Amino acid sequence: MSETARAAHVVEGALTPPSANQGLLEVFRRRYLLKLLVRREISARYQGSFLGLMWSYINPLSQFFLYWFVMGYILNLHKNVPNFAVHIFAGLIVVHFFTETFNAGTRSIVRNKALVKKMAMPREMFPVASMLVSLYHVGPQLVILLVACLFYGWTPDPAGMGAVLLALMIIMLLGTALALLFSAANVFFRDFSSAVGIMTHFVRFGVPMIYPYSLVDERFHGHTTLYLSNPIADAVLLMQRAFWVGTTSDPAKTARTDLPPNLFELGAIAVVACAVLLLVGQVVFTRLQNRIPERLS
Repeated sequence: MSETARAAHVVEGALTPPSANQGLLEVFRRRYLLKLLVRREISARYQGSFLGLMWSYINPLSQFFLYWFVMGYILNLHKNVPNFAVHIFAGLIVVHFFTETFNAGTRSIVRNKALVKKMAMPREMFPVASMLVSLYHVGPQLVILLVACLFYGWTPDPAGMGAVLLALMIIMLLGTALALLFSAANVFFRDFSSAVGIMTHFVRFGVPMIYPYSLVDERFHGHTTLYLSNPIADAVLLMQRAFWVGTTSDPAKTARTDLPPNLFELGAIAVVACAVLLLVGQVVFTRLQNRIPERLS
Protein backbone atom coordinates (compact mmCIF):
# COMPACT_ATOMS: atom_id res chain seq x y z
CA MET A 1 0.00 0.00 0.00
CA SER A 2 2.83 2.38 0.88
CA GLU A 3 4.66 1.43 -2.33
CA THR A 4 1.56 2.33 -4.32
CA ALA A 5 1.35 5.66 -2.54
CA ARG A 6 5.00 6.34 -3.29
CA ALA A 7 4.49 5.42 -6.97
CA ALA A 8 1.51 7.76 -7.17
CA HIS A 9 3.62 10.46 -5.59
CA VAL A 10 6.31 9.97 -8.28
CA VAL A 11 3.74 10.35 -11.07
CA GLU A 12 2.39 13.51 -9.48
CA GLY A 13 5.89 14.89 -9.11
CA ALA A 14 6.50 14.49 -12.84
CA LEU A 15 3.86 17.15 -13.52
CA THR A 16 6.16 19.98 -12.56
CA PRO A 17 5.84 23.44 -14.02
CA PRO A 18 7.67 24.01 -17.29
CA SER A 19 11.23 25.22 -17.12
CA ALA A 20 12.17 28.79 -17.83
CA ASN A 21 13.64 28.02 -21.25
CA GLN A 22 10.20 27.34 -22.68
CA GLY A 23 8.67 30.33 -24.39
CA LEU A 24 6.44 31.38 -27.26
CA LEU A 25 8.03 28.87 -29.65
CA GLU A 26 7.10 26.10 -27.25
CA VAL A 27 3.55 27.46 -27.12
CA PHE A 28 3.10 27.06 -30.85
CA ARG A 29 4.90 23.71 -30.83
CA ARG A 30 2.05 22.53 -28.58
CA ARG A 31 -0.63 23.86 -30.90
CA TYR A 32 -3.07 21.11 -29.98
CA LEU A 33 -2.97 22.11 -26.32
CA LEU A 34 -3.30 25.78 -27.27
CA LYS A 35 -6.33 24.94 -29.39
CA LEU A 36 -7.95 23.11 -26.48
CA LEU A 37 -7.30 26.06 -24.18
CA VAL A 38 -8.86 28.50 -26.65
CA ARG A 39 -11.93 26.29 -27.02
CA ARG A 40 -12.18 26.06 -23.24
CA GLU A 41 -12.04 29.85 -22.90
CA ILE A 42 -14.74 30.36 -25.54
CA SER A 43 -17.00 27.68 -24.05
CA ALA A 44 -16.57 29.09 -20.54
CA ARG A 45 -17.46 32.58 -21.72
CA TYR A 46 -20.83 31.50 -23.12
CA GLN A 47 -21.63 28.72 -20.66
CA GLY A 48 -25.21 29.06 -19.44
CA SER A 49 -25.86 31.87 -21.91
CA PHE A 50 -29.10 31.88 -23.90
CA LEU A 51 -27.71 33.96 -26.79
CA GLY A 52 -24.24 32.39 -26.77
CA LEU A 53 -22.04 33.57 -29.64
CA MET A 54 -24.56 36.31 -30.48
CA TRP A 55 -22.98 38.34 -27.65
CA SER A 56 -19.88 38.74 -29.82
CA TYR A 57 -22.13 40.72 -32.20
CA ILE A 58 -24.19 42.49 -29.54
CA ASN A 59 -21.31 43.88 -27.45
CA PRO A 60 -19.48 45.74 -30.25
CA LEU A 61 -22.77 46.82 -31.83
CA SER A 62 -23.93 48.38 -28.54
CA GLN A 63 -20.67 50.32 -28.30
CA PHE A 64 -20.99 51.34 -31.93
CA PHE A 65 -24.53 52.73 -31.50
CA LEU A 66 -23.45 54.61 -28.38
CA TYR A 67 -20.53 56.32 -30.11
CA TRP A 68 -22.47 56.80 -33.34
CA PHE A 69 -25.37 58.52 -31.59
CA VAL A 70 -23.45 60.59 -29.05
CA MET A 71 -20.51 61.61 -31.23
CA GLY A 72 -22.25 61.54 -34.57
CA TYR A 73 -25.55 63.23 -33.86
CA ILE A 74 -25.29 64.99 -30.52
CA LEU A 75 -21.85 66.44 -31.30
CA ASN A 76 -22.54 66.56 -35.07
CA LEU A 77 -19.27 64.89 -36.05
CA HIS A 78 -21.06 63.02 -38.82
CA LYS A 79 -21.24 66.26 -40.81
CA ASN A 80 -17.44 66.35 -41.09
CA VAL A 81 -16.90 62.66 -41.75
CA PRO A 82 -18.57 60.93 -44.71
CA ASN A 83 -20.11 57.57 -43.82
CA PHE A 84 -19.36 58.21 -40.16
CA ALA A 85 -20.85 54.86 -39.12
CA VAL A 86 -18.29 52.91 -41.18
CA HIS A 87 -15.47 55.20 -40.03
CA ILE A 88 -16.19 54.63 -36.35
CA PHE A 89 -16.92 50.90 -36.60
CA ALA A 90 -13.69 50.19 -38.52
CA GLY A 91 -11.77 51.81 -35.68
CA LEU A 92 -13.89 50.16 -33.01
CA ILE A 93 -12.97 46.69 -34.25
CA VAL A 94 -9.27 47.42 -33.74
CA VAL A 95 -9.80 49.11 -30.36
CA HIS A 96 -12.06 46.32 -29.08
CA PHE A 97 -9.56 43.67 -30.21
CA PHE A 98 -6.74 45.40 -28.34
CA THR A 99 -8.63 46.19 -25.12
CA GLU A 100 -10.09 42.69 -24.87
CA THR A 101 -6.67 41.09 -25.44
CA PHE A 102 -4.97 43.40 -22.94
CA ASN A 103 -7.61 43.00 -20.22
CA ALA A 104 -8.14 39.26 -20.57
CA GLY A 105 -4.43 38.57 -21.07
CA THR A 106 -3.51 40.46 -17.90
CA ARG A 107 -5.89 38.30 -15.84
CA SER A 108 -5.17 35.04 -17.69
CA ILE A 109 -2.56 33.52 -15.36
CA VAL A 110 -4.35 34.40 -12.11
CA ARG A 111 -7.64 33.18 -13.56
CA ASN A 112 -6.06 29.84 -14.54
CA LYS A 113 -3.89 29.40 -11.46
CA ALA A 114 -4.99 25.78 -10.95
CA LEU A 115 -3.68 24.81 -14.39
CA VAL A 116 -0.55 26.94 -14.00
CA LYS A 117 0.44 25.14 -10.78
CA LYS A 118 -0.40 21.58 -11.86
CA MET A 119 0.18 21.18 -15.59
CA ALA A 120 3.49 20.99 -17.42
CA MET A 121 2.82 23.63 -20.06
CA PRO A 122 4.43 26.94 -21.05
CA ARG A 123 2.82 29.66 -18.98
CA GLU A 124 2.95 31.99 -21.97
CA MET A 125 0.16 29.88 -23.39
CA PHE A 126 -2.46 31.65 -21.27
CA PRO A 127 -1.85 35.22 -22.56
CA VAL A 128 -1.53 33.86 -26.10
CA ALA A 129 -4.83 31.98 -25.74
CA SER A 130 -6.50 35.20 -24.55
CA MET A 131 -5.28 36.97 -27.68
CA LEU A 132 -6.57 34.17 -29.92
CA VAL A 133 -9.97 34.23 -28.21
CA SER A 134 -10.15 37.99 -28.87
CA LEU A 135 -9.10 37.39 -32.49
CA TYR A 136 -11.88 34.81 -32.78
CA HIS A 137 -14.41 37.51 -31.90
CA VAL A 138 -13.01 39.87 -34.53
CA GLY A 139 -14.54 37.62 -37.20
CA PRO A 140 -18.22 38.47 -36.50
CA GLN A 141 -17.36 42.16 -36.27
CA LEU A 142 -15.64 42.07 -39.66
CA VAL A 143 -18.73 40.41 -41.12
CA ILE A 144 -20.90 43.31 -39.87
CA LEU A 145 -18.43 45.87 -41.24
CA LEU A 146 -18.23 44.09 -44.59
CA VAL A 147 -22.02 44.07 -45.00
CA ALA A 148 -22.19 47.78 -44.18
CA CYS A 149 -19.41 48.58 -46.65
CA LEU A 150 -21.08 46.61 -49.44
CA PHE A 151 -24.24 48.60 -48.79
CA TYR A 152 -22.25 51.76 -49.56
CA GLY A 153 -20.85 50.28 -52.77
CA TRP A 154 -17.44 49.29 -51.45
CA THR A 155 -15.23 46.98 -53.50
CA PRO A 156 -12.11 45.26 -52.13
CA ASP A 157 -8.64 46.11 -53.41
CA PRO A 158 -5.25 44.43 -52.81
CA ALA A 159 -3.82 47.40 -50.88
CA GLY A 160 -6.86 47.42 -48.61
CA MET A 161 -6.55 43.72 -47.85
CA GLY A 162 -2.89 44.25 -47.05
CA ALA A 163 -3.92 47.06 -44.71
CA VAL A 164 -6.27 44.69 -42.83
CA LEU A 165 -3.48 42.15 -42.34
CA LEU A 166 -1.08 44.85 -41.13
CA ALA A 167 -3.65 46.22 -38.69
CA LEU A 168 -4.44 42.82 -37.20
CA MET A 169 -0.75 41.91 -37.00
CA ILE A 170 0.02 45.10 -35.07
CA ILE A 171 -2.69 44.39 -32.49
CA MET A 172 -1.82 40.70 -32.20
CA LEU A 173 1.84 41.48 -31.47
CA LEU A 174 1.20 44.49 -29.24
CA GLY A 175 -1.64 42.87 -27.30
CA THR A 176 0.35 39.67 -26.69
CA ALA A 177 3.45 41.61 -25.64
CA LEU A 178 1.56 43.70 -23.10
CA ALA A 179 -0.42 40.67 -21.92
CA LEU A 180 2.84 38.83 -21.21
CA LEU A 181 4.26 41.75 -19.23
CA PHE A 182 1.14 42.57 -17.25
CA SER A 183 -0.02 38.98 -16.65
CA ALA A 184 3.25 38.25 -14.86
CA ALA A 185 3.09 41.55 -12.94
CA ASN A 186 -0.53 40.86 -11.98
CA VAL A 187 0.55 37.68 -10.19
CA PHE A 188 2.66 39.74 -7.81
CA PHE A 189 0.33 42.75 -7.49
CA ARG A 190 -3.36 42.37 -8.37
CA ASP A 191 -3.52 46.17 -8.78
CA PHE A 192 -2.24 45.74 -12.34
CA SER A 193 -5.53 44.30 -13.59
CA SER A 194 -7.37 47.36 -12.28
CA ALA A 195 -4.74 49.67 -13.74
CA VAL A 196 -5.12 48.04 -17.16
CA GLY A 197 -8.88 48.62 -17.04
CA ILE A 198 -8.23 52.32 -16.52
CA MET A 199 -5.54 52.49 -19.20
CA THR A 200 -7.81 51.03 -21.84
CA HIS A 201 -10.30 53.87 -21.30
CA PHE A 202 -7.76 56.26 -22.81
CA VAL A 203 -7.23 54.11 -25.90
CA ARG A 204 -10.58 55.04 -27.44
CA PHE A 205 -9.73 58.74 -27.41
CA GLY A 206 -6.09 58.35 -28.36
CA VAL A 207 -6.88 57.00 -31.83
CA PRO A 208 -8.79 58.52 -34.78
CA MET A 209 -11.94 56.49 -34.23
CA ILE A 210 -14.59 58.97 -33.05
CA TYR A 211 -12.87 61.85 -34.83
CA PRO A 212 -11.05 61.95 -38.20
CA TYR A 213 -7.28 61.98 -38.55
CA SER A 214 -7.60 65.15 -40.65
CA LEU A 215 -8.74 66.96 -37.48
CA VAL A 216 -5.58 65.88 -35.67
CA ASP A 217 -3.44 66.96 -38.62
CA GLU A 218 -5.18 70.35 -38.65
CA ARG A 219 -4.92 70.99 -34.90
CA PHE A 220 -1.23 70.05 -34.74
CA HIS A 221 -0.43 71.85 -38.02
CA GLY A 222 0.97 68.70 -39.60
CA HIS A 223 3.24 67.81 -36.65
CA THR A 224 1.67 64.42 -35.97
CA THR A 225 4.81 62.30 -35.60
CA LEU A 226 4.21 61.66 -31.90
CA TYR A 227 0.54 60.90 -32.46
CA LEU A 228 1.35 58.40 -35.22
CA SER A 229 3.98 56.71 -33.06
CA ASN A 230 1.02 55.01 -31.35
CA PRO A 231 0.75 51.56 -33.02
CA ILE A 232 -2.97 51.36 -32.19
CA ALA A 233 -3.61 54.63 -34.05
CA ASP A 234 -1.73 53.22 -37.06
CA ALA A 235 -3.82 50.03 -36.91
CA VAL A 236 -7.06 52.05 -36.79
CA LEU A 237 -6.00 54.12 -39.81
CA LEU A 238 -5.05 50.97 -41.71
CA MET A 239 -8.45 49.43 -41.01
CA GLN A 240 -10.13 52.65 -42.17
CA ARG A 241 -7.99 52.58 -45.31
CA ALA A 242 -9.19 49.04 -45.99
CA PHE A 243 -12.91 49.69 -45.53
CA TRP A 244 -14.03 53.26 -44.87
CA VAL A 245 -12.04 54.95 -47.66
CA GLY A 246 -13.64 52.74 -50.30
CA THR A 247 -17.16 53.74 -49.23
CA THR A 248 -16.64 57.47 -49.80
CA SER A 249 -17.59 59.24 -53.02
CA ASP A 250 -13.95 59.92 -53.97
CA PRO A 251 -11.67 57.28 -52.36
CA ALA A 252 -8.48 58.73 -53.83
CA LYS A 253 -9.21 62.17 -52.41
CA THR A 254 -10.24 60.72 -49.03
CA ALA A 255 -7.02 58.72 -48.78
CA ARG A 256 -5.02 61.82 -49.67
CA THR A 257 -6.72 64.23 -47.25
CA ASP A 258 -7.87 62.01 -44.35
CA LEU A 259 -4.95 59.59 -44.00
CA PRO A 260 -1.20 60.12 -43.52
CA PRO A 261 0.69 59.81 -46.83
CA ASN A 262 3.10 57.17 -45.49
CA LEU A 263 0.48 55.00 -43.80
CA PHE A 264 1.82 51.63 -44.98
CA GLU A 265 5.35 52.59 -44.01
CA LEU A 266 4.08 53.53 -40.55
CA GLY A 267 2.26 50.20 -40.35
CA ALA A 268 5.41 48.24 -41.24
CA ILE A 269 7.43 50.16 -38.63
CA ALA A 270 4.72 49.51 -36.04
CA VAL A 271 4.85 45.76 -36.75
CA VAL A 272 8.62 45.72 -36.22
CA ALA A 273 8.36 47.82 -33.04
CA CYS A 274 5.63 45.56 -31.63
CA ALA A 275 7.68 42.47 -32.48
CA VAL A 276 10.62 43.93 -30.53
CA LEU A 277 8.29 44.69 -27.61
CA LEU A 278 7.08 41.09 -27.76
CA LEU A 279 10.67 39.87 -27.42
CA VAL A 280 11.15 42.18 -24.44
CA GLY A 281 7.93 40.86 -22.93
CA GLN A 282 9.17 37.29 -23.40
CA VAL A 283 12.47 38.06 -21.67
CA VAL A 284 10.77 39.72 -18.69
CA PHE A 285 8.19 36.93 -18.44
CA THR A 286 10.95 34.31 -18.50
CA ARG A 287 12.75 36.02 -15.64
CA LEU A 288 9.59 36.14 -13.52
CA GLN A 289 7.87 32.88 -14.35
CA ASN A 290 9.74 30.62 -11.91
CA ARG A 291 8.36 32.72 -9.04
CA ILE A 292 4.79 32.59 -10.32
CA PRO A 293 3.63 29.27 -8.74
CA GLU A 294 4.69 30.29 -5.22
CA ARG A 295 2.87 33.64 -5.54
CA LEU A 296 -0.28 31.85 -6.70
CA SER A 297 -0.30 29.52 -3.71
